[in-house]
Amino acid sequence: MRILRRHLLAAALLALLPSSLAPSARAAETTTVFAAASLKNALDDAARAFTVQTGIEVKASYAASSALARQIEQGAPADLFASADLEWMDYLAARRLIRPETRVNLLANRLVVVAPKDAQPGEAAFTPEWFARALGADGRLATGEVNSVPIGKYAKAAFETLGLWGGLRPRLAQADNVRAALALVSRGEAPLGVVYESDARADPGVKVVGVFPAGSHPPVVYPFAVTAEARGAVAARFLDFLKGPAGRPFFEAQGFTLADQGRGGASQ
Repeated sequence: MRILRRHLLAAALLALLPSSLAPSARAAETTTVFAAASLKNALDDAARAFTVQTGIEVKASYAASSALARQIEQGAPADLFASADLEWMDYLAARRLIRPETRVNLLANRLVVVAPKDAQPGEAAFTPEWFARALGADGRLATGEVNSVPIGKYAKAAFETLGLWGGLRPRLAQADNVRAALALVSRGEAPLGVVYESDARADPGVKVVGVFPAGSHPPVVYPFAVTAEARGAVAARFLDFLKGPAGRPFFEAQGFTLADQGRGGASQ
């Protein structure tokens, strides 16, 4: 009985403490984000600001959207998913692995051709002759894997539209994600690459030599959604932060633009 009374007294005293002195449950809260590799710089900066404002820690895992979607399907503990295309969000939606009411097309991006910063390929002309000259005899064009990684799928679509796919297909260096492709160009291991404009801004080792015509590929859209297995409400709170005026500058600083923030329907 004496021990019980001591516990009750301690609990009563704790309840009387000012909230600033009591242990904070909020400080122990975390949320885990699985996000497309191209979002790393902007999302890391936004997450730090969110943590300062709320005390909630944001843990992020970056990779190709395809790899992350499959990890979520296999039970990986993600609370928020941010994809670089609609297809992989649709993939999880079809399996009821996201909360559809939280889904939003948050960001847009542009597709660009990059070269090492000291290279002199000239401005991209999007002709077979220009790419042949810029790549040289044995150079490779770095981008993502063209059948699954969003940047690779966008690149393939653009090259098909522009009539370049047949000539460039055997010259591709297909990477696991867009940042891996970017690194090949930045290190001088590939004379050209196709990445997002935001990635080009993130790496001082590359420069943009061409922007793909907007109609040459599907719009680059980034849908975000809380996962079906998200713990608590903090993932939705972080998503609200990203959608609002506090989150916008972090994306714009990296070259993203805001997309139509309606719910993302299935891609056509």
